[in-house]
Amino acid sequence: MNWYEKLNEYFPVEEMKSKEHMEALLKEKSDVYYKDEGENHVLMYAEFDSFLFIDYVYVSTASRGQGLGHKLIEKMKAKGKPIILEVEPVDYDDSDTEARLRFYQREGFMHAQSIGYTRRSVVTDELNKMEILYWSPDDAPEEQIYEQMKKMYTEIHTYKDEEFYGKSYQPVDEVLTHDEDRDREDILNELDKTRS
Repeated sequence: MNWYEKLNEYFPVEEMKSKEHMEALLKEKSDVYYKDEGENHVLMYAEFDSFLFIDYVYVSTASRGQGLGHKLIEKMKAKGKPIILEVEPVDYDDSDTEARLRFYQREGFMHAQSIGYTRRSVVTDELNKMEILYWSPDDAPEEQIYEQMKKMYTEIHTYKDEEFYGKSYQPVDEVLTHDEDRDREDILNELDKTRS
């Protein structure tokens, strides 16, 4: 199986970019979009000046539980920039979603409480809600993560979308929302915890 087939087999259709889209990103945005591939893994990511976005991580079933996912994340962390990624909300009928979330929590990723993300799939036309997780070496505020997500969405997710899918993804302001009150509430709750 080639790298795209591995990703396509593992990720839901509504989350997958087309092969043409990903190949165009690798070729035409080669200064930003990268593929790290080995026999048992595929990691697709975008590296900007101030942050990283993990687009897809695939680790073969045979090599799960052997620390490969951890090594890939450590390699990203070594770049010293905030790392952002999207995950499906936990679906208790799908153990993979729960295992994925637990993995990222063990790796020190935080759930962006103040950022909402709902995107209509150009393939299925269904609305998909995703959770934003992030890791930051310097405790970046969620406002900064939100701005970085907007940049990634416009430069990576919607890159030549009409050309590849025959229609455009929604504009970034329809897809991503930032609720500063939720952010402030979380900060106050954290302060209360440290005082007790």
